[in-house]
Amino acid sequence: MSDERMYHIGFGRADLAEGTTIALLSGDPERSEHIATEVLGGGRVLSRHRGLAGFAATLPSGRPVVCATSGMGAPSTSIVVNELVQVGIGTIIRIGTSGSIQDHVRIGSVVVGSGALTNQGAADDVAPTAYPAAADPFLTVALSQAAERLAIDHHVGTMASVDTFFEGQERSASSANPHLLRRLRGTVDEYAGLGILNFEMEAGTL
Repeated sequence: MSDERMYHIGFGRADLAEGTTIALLSGDPERSEHIATEVLGGGRVLSRHRGLAGFAATLPSGRPVVCATSGMGAPSTSIVVNELVQVGIGTIIRIGTSGSIQDHVRIGSVVVGSGALTNQGAADDVAPTAYPAAADPFLTVALSQAAERLAIDHHVGTMASVDTFFEGQERSASSANPHLLRRLRGTVDEYAGLGILNFEMEAGTL
């Protein structure tokens, strides 16, 4: 654990309230700020650095929390997560948008990821490809129960964590790349058949 300010996230342990071990991680600085200031009703700016932003806030339970930014994709997430751990964060909840590949997972619903099919270069630097990218089971249950209590339409299951938004998610119709590699063709149908709920770009590495 370090009291020094981290190079990328721009804050250190000394900038956080005592007992801060939870981070709510978003890709967009504006979303992180919205969570801290609007959802949690407060928020103190920790940093705005290199396109990232961090805010200290307090959960309704009274526990201190960091609302931080990871940027888009696994490489940036890896940097931010490494530095968050160095300042004492032990629990990270990634909050973001994703693309459904199941008819029953409707727009606006919440996916609580219990694990990820990982197809990411960054994740391969963390652990072997065969290593299960599984979320903490107790945290998964807690998030699901919270969604249940709040009557939020939600689903718990496996996500597909990929490196690219267009090619890796077979978005060939909207991509500027005219050539989709053979190994990526049919990805959506294959993953849907495996019961995977959605595409996203960070969880496998996280």
